[in-house]
Formats: sequence, structure tokens, C-alpha cells
Amino acid sequence: MTTDSPLRSRLRTALLEARRARDAETVSTLRTALAALENAEAVPAAARAGALEDSPVGAGAAEAARRVLTHDDELAVLDAEITSLDEAGRAYACSAPERAAAAREAARRLAALRKA
Repeated sequence: MTTDSPLRSRLRTALLEARRARDAETVSTLRTALAALENAEAVPAAARAGALEDSPVGAGAAEAARRVLTHDDELAVLDAEITSLDEAGRAYACSAPERAAAAREAARRLAALRKA
């Protein structure tokens, strides 16, 4: 189960509004941001190989508690998403201006939700 925070609540509310408005670009941007937050909560798996008979058995036997992100951690993840979109906007500036504009607009939307 993911943590409910003011930032995630804002993102989910904006996602619902974008879905109602059928704004596919905004929906995609918000889903990506929410997924990045959920991925940041994942506990790194130890890479190991072993015999099948040594593996955990039963429902939930191999589950690990997810990390709990602080507000600052969440902001850092969102900032990384915004930075990535800004970089994409610069990268597409010459070759695909419409994609560059879409990336910059997505970064602007996330930045607005970050400050709200």
C-alpha cells in the first residue's frame, strides 16, 4: 500500500481531473510521476541465485515492507521527473519542436502541482 501524502493527493486529484477532461498528455505525465513515487518506495532486491527448494513458500513469504518516503524525498523524486522533462524538451528542441513543447508543458504542470 502506498503512502498518502499531500503531494500524492494533489497529483491524484489532478489525474482525476485530467481524465475527466480527456487530456491524454496530462494523464500520462501524472501517471508517470505517481509511478516514480511508488517505485522510489520499493526496497532493492538482493540479487542472489539459489536452489528452488530454498526459496520462501506461501502467500507473502517473500514480501518486504516498502520504504516510507519523507516529504523531502517525494519532492526530490518529483524534481527529478521535472528535470527529466526539461532535458527532453531541450533535446527535442531542434528535431521535434512539438515534442519539445509537450515536454516543457508537462514539466510546467508538475512544477505547478509541486508548489500547490
